[in-house]
Amino acid sequence: MFSKALLRFPASINPAYKINQSGRLAAPIVPAARYRATATRSFSTTPSANDDTNGNGGLKKRLLQRPSAIAQRLPDPDVEHGPHRLREFELDGRVFIVTGGAQGLGLTLAEALVEAGGHVYCLDRQEKPQQSFYDTQERLAHRYEGTLHYRQVDVQCAKQLDDVVAAIATEHQRLDGLIANAGIQHVCDAIEYKPDDVMKMMAINFGGVFFSAQSCARQMIKYNIPGSMVLIGSMSGLIANRGLRTVVYNASKAAVIQSARSLAMEWGKIVETEDGMKPIRVNTLSPGNIMTPMVQANFDEEPHLKKMWEDGNMLGRLSEMREFRGAALFLLSDASSFMTGGNLVIDGGYTAW
Repeated sequence: MFSKALLRFPASINPAYKINQSGRLAAPIVPAARYRATATRSFSTTPSANDDTNGNGGLKKRLLQRPSAIAQRLPDPDVEHGPHRLREFELDGRVFIVTGGAQGLGLTLAEALVEAGGHVYCLDRQEKPQQSFYDTQERLAHRYEGTLHYRQVDVQCAKQLDDVVAAIATEHQRLDGLIANAGIQHVCDAIEYKPDDVMKMMAINFGGVFFSAQSCARQMIKYNIPGSMVLIGSMSGLIANRGLRTVVYNASKAAVIQSARSLAMEWGKIVETEDGMKPIRVNTLSPGNIMTPMVQANFDEEPHLKKMWEDGNMLGRLSEMREFRGAALFLLSDASSFMTGGNLVIDGGYTAW
């Protein structure tokens, strides 16, 4: 009878409640502010002297003044029915550095951080990024509170890296995270590898990652911000890629994976806060075969590799850059607060054979 009585009144009287198909009262998911207003409403159906000729005027006034028994019994929406779920993934107001962020995987991961509310600075050695960066920047600016920026940096130059990272941290009075993604590839028979190519590969793929982590850690410590770092490794740091002659690249990625473990140990209790010493968490994200501009260059040089790599994992295909967005967000957010020194391998089962 109560539900039938509710149906007699206009929707404006009881906008926070609906009658479902079974005829029962159902409370929708509403923001906390609306919930508090709704909780003051009553659903008494007894007419009074204040009612207008339609029986609704005085009733509306009483609905806004007297809390009903049902409203009082409803769960707090901030606890069970609030619009914000999985808040530990939110990055609102936090500041991040993404090296190698002008294009490719770095830009794709940076975009995910902006969507989660972060202020993201992409660092790369190009004077200006490609048009795809500006297109992404423009699209994000109209849809999210986070922001996307670009700074020119060569990760091999530790002093320049220090200066740029310090300027970003000073502007925001904080630095919360890093994705160290800058890297290069070089396919060559091991016996033909030139000394200069070896040094260049290690200087960028390992040295650049280390210098990036070092510069960001200095600012996190300075501003007392417990942060999180994601060093981009590779399954190539764990295994030998079938048919791909990249011994120095594989060694550089193995170095990245090991450095994450060692840095996690050193920085487990390094940031001084009011609640005691807190960590800078350091983890590695190791993709399998992924379609990036660098991988496409491999296919251009050796077309047979594509079919070989597709057959090499359990899913029979190559991954797309977008498939690593969630992993990066997880590792940089509070959702992974008890994870450090880890290596998150996402390779379609390649290393599980």
